[in-house]
Amino acid sequence: MSVQGGAIADLRASVGLQIADEQLLRTLVRGLSDVETLLRETVRSDVKAVHDAASHLVEAGGKRFRPLFTLLSAQFGDKAKTDDHVIIAAAAVELVHLATLYHDDVMDEATMRRGAESVNARWDNTIAILTGDFLFAHASRLVADLGTDAARIIAETFGELVTGQMRETVGPIDGEDPVQHYLTVIAQKTGSLIATSGRFGGMMSGAPAEYIDALRRFGDLIGTAFQISDDVIDIASRSDELGKAQGTDLREGVRTLPMLYALADEKTDPRLVELLSGPISDDALVTEALELLRTSDGLERARVTLSDYARRARAELASLPASPARDACESVADYLVERTH
Repeated sequence: MSVQGGAIADLRASVGLQIADEQLLRTLVRGLSDVETLLRETVRSDVKAVHDAASHLVEAGGKRFRPLFTLLSAQFGDKAKTDDHVIIAAAAVELVHLATLYHDDVMDEATMRRGAESVNARWDNTIAILTGDFLFAHASRLVADLGTDAARIIAETFGELVTGQMRETVGPIDGEDPVQHYLTVIAQKTGSLIATSGRFGGMMSGAPAEYIDALRRFGDLIGTAFQISDDVIDIASRSDELGKAQGTDLREGVRTLPMLYALADEKTDPRLVELLSGPISDDALVTEALELLRTSDGLERARVTLSDYARRARAELASLPASPARDACESVADYLVERTH
């Protein structure tokens, strides 16, 4: 993602960010540019194999929502809004996110990531795993410069990310509600790092403790909402709208929230229950499953849950002072609901 010129347009398209304040726009563009520079400097290595693999996803771009939220959260403090510590924190959370993508692609046997060939496909699984570890190490190095509290927080976040992945891999235990299990997994895998992004932005800008707590809670809820929104879109949108093949989760045998709700509903078409019993490789069967899911109560229940998470996220922002930064955060919550209808 270029952070010059069309950067804000890109952000609006990808995360629904709406900002009318020109000063805030300039601050974010400048901050994201500094983050991009630091990311490229951090992954640079004299070992060509390491450099090529580590820079692969950095160069591929992405939404950069986590560093963006760090920069936005820094607007609620009294210090300079793009000082060195804010930029370092923003780059560190993005490095952690990128590291998880390298590892996820190995576990999912993915072949593409962000429109480019995945590292595990271009090189191999070992290279992808080691590159993820390399990025985790450099994220820790960056955070070490931010103080012991920040180092403890990022370590706790690592633990949440790994625990979420373990929960997903093992699945719900006997007697555990599959829906609650899934919501816990995505809160840990997605919400935890976005919560840390908001927490870091507030901390590094000297924001009051109550603002930092609100930003953390907002990040946790909005991160979960992002995943639910993606779950709904993967089913409800057509391929030409998605920009990728429909039913990715169906093909991988991943039971997302709309599917879990459908399976829990006694009125669900038995044919859909049969189709959701495992991965689907046949295109015609994927299409059939999608059509049945679109008319199931599961999809609508997932939309209701998404709206609830977005509402709760917005409520956390109420304790923050009115400002263009708060308006921008609210616009993201609204967008996540709107994009699914």
